[in-house]
Amino acid sequence: MAEREAIQTDGAPAAIGPYVQAIRTGDLLFCSGQIPLDPATGELVAGDAAAQAEQCLENLAAVAEAAGASLSEAVKCTIYLTDLGEFAAVNAVYEQHVGDPAPARVTVEVSALPKGAAVEIDAIIALA
Repeated sequence: MAEREAIQTDGAPAAIGPYVQAIRTGDLLFCSGQIPLDPATGELVAGDAAAQAEQCLENLAAVAEAAGASLSEAVKCTIYLTDLGEFAAVNAVYEQHVGDPAPARVTVEVSALPKGAAVEIDAIIALA
């Protein structure tokens, strides 16, 4: 059985359920979805979907850093939006945070997200 190591950092919000911020197994880091919570307060950040996506990506970057990696090493991301009409605005923020080439990605519209968030993003990151 593959070894699994939980990754936790104060640089990202604590999990709000029975999960960890990320699991490292082998050469991969599986990051749990991040909603736009301020890590210091645990509260949802104010703003539109682009501002919320920025916080999600900052949270993911902190988790990646805690594992000795960076978000630019992501190989797959999933973006969950409560309004697919925000696709372009979220893309503009997203492309500033991912490497070149950009990782494989899926974007889906969902009916709701935890705590009323407009965006949630998860990632799988290749570790060096």
